[in-house]
Amino acid sequence: MAHYTDKPPAYTAGPNPPPGAYDGYQAGAPPTYPGGAPPGYHPVQHPPTSYSQTTVTVQPVPQATRVVVVGGCPACRVGVLEDDFTCLGVCCAIIFFPIGILCCLAMRQRRCPNCGAVFG
Repeated sequence: MAHYTDKPPAYTAGPNPPPGAYDGYQAGAPPTYPGGAPPGYHPVQHPPTSYSQTTVTVQPVPQATRVVVVGGCPACRVGVLEDDFTCLGVCCAIIFFPIGILCCLAMRQRRCPNCGAVFG
């Protein structure tokens, strides 16, 4: 059993390659094999690359864009419509509970807090 106080073995350099082992080697070039290609190797022929012309059509962007606010007031175009319940709808909800709640929801109206316009 090894103790933690033992020093690791010394590292030594490996043997040097024989002279001429890397002659003719170029980075990125495929390796050459003595005696030809390795067994099972079949070279692949790639077709020549052809370039085609591409046409790009640029369509102009419309300059006038309109922003439509959902629920915006059509009268003043500033306020946002809010739901209000009518007095009759609230009375129906109280007197004819629970069916009266459906009447109250059916009788609500939309009102603009900015200009006070009421829409049915």
